[in-house]
Formats: sequence, C-alpha cells, structure tokens
Amino acid sequence: MSLNSNWTNTRNRVLAKFMSSDEYFEVTIPSDTSEGQAVQARIVEALEVREYPDRDVFAVRLALEEALVNAIKHGNRMSPDKNEDIKCWLSDERVRIEIQDEGEGFDRTHVPDPTLLENLERPCGRGIMLMGAFMNLIEYNEQGNKVILEKIKGVSPKQPGSEDE
Repeated sequence: MSLNSNWTNTRNRVLAKFMSSDEYFEVTIPSDTSEGQAVQARIVEALEVREYPDRDVFAVRLALEEALVNAIKHGNRMSPDKNEDIKCWLSDERVRIEIQDEGEGFDRTHVPDPTLLENLERPCGRGIMLMGAFMNLIEYNEQGNKVILEKIKGVSPKQPGSEDE
C-alpha cells in the first residue's frame, strides 16, 4: 500500500468520525466559567461540522452560555469544591444538552417574568427567558438543579402565546 493511500484511508476514517450522525459525550467541569466556555466551543464546533444553520448555532451558543453561567454562578455559587456535569447528544437533526450542578436547585415558578414592567430593571430571569426563546425544549428536573436543552436543526421554537400551544 502506498503512502498516499495510507494517508487517504486515515483521512477518510477521521472524516467519517466527524461526519458520523451521532455523537455523545459527558464531561465534568469545575465551577469556572472558562471551563464552561471550552465545553461550549466543543459543542458549537460539532454543530458547525454538521452544517447547522448559523441561526441554530447562535441559539445553542447563547442558551448554553446562559445555562452554564446559571449552574456555575447561581447553582454552585462559584464554589471550587463543586462541579457541573454536562451530557451532550449530537446528531445531524438535533442537539440535546443536560447540565446538572451540585446546588440546592430552584423553583422555576418563583423566577419573576423579566418582561413585566415591574421587573424590567431587575437582573433575574432574563437568561431563562432567552433559553426558552431560542431552544425547542427547556426542562428542569424536580429539584431544579438540572436543565435539559434541546434544539432541532432548522426548526424555530414555539413562542409563548402561539396558536400551537
């Protein structure tokens, strides 16, 4: 076998790995936003390789950043002794991300609506609102210390008040 065909076979295996329709990974990071940015970059790169539309890549990047910051700052309160567990499933059709912190959790119903006049200048609730506006699915576990985000490639999320609700 020639050197050129060895290189071609290696390149094809590498490309097949990156172009594979399904990918799954788990990672545990310390409560450090720079660690969260590295995970975010990995997921964004995988979406770009799968040719997700720019709009979807932006949506996932924004929602993921908000969810990671919430877990690190609000859930684990930046504690160096606590971690965030991240699970990510990627395919050519959708991406699903679970982020769980070691905090006490929260009750989503107690987060003020940031669009109400009395809350416009309050800093709470905006990240959750943005995640919901950009993702097709956003769910929390009962304790409130795990969020599940899902984006379907090329599908706009349902907006509150839409006829489909």
